[in-house]
Amino acid sequence: MKCITQNGEAKLIATGVRSDEERRQSLALLTILALGNCEIEQGHYQPANEVFAEMDLEDGQ
Repeated sequence: MKCITQNGEAKLIATGVRSDEERRQSLALLTILALGNCEIEQGHYQPANEVFAEMDLEDGQ
C-alpha cells in the first residue's frame, strides 16, 4: 500500500489487487455480521436447538 500526500495530507492510497480484494471481503463479512446483530436486536431469530430439532424432523421424513 502506498500513500500519496499533498501538503502533508493524504490524498491517495494505492493498494494491490489482492489486498483490495481482502479488504472488500472483510467489509462484506462485517456488513453481514452487523445485519445479523440488527436481526437479533429486533427479536428475529430462532434458538439453535429449535433449528436443529426442525432439521432432525426433516431428515426423518
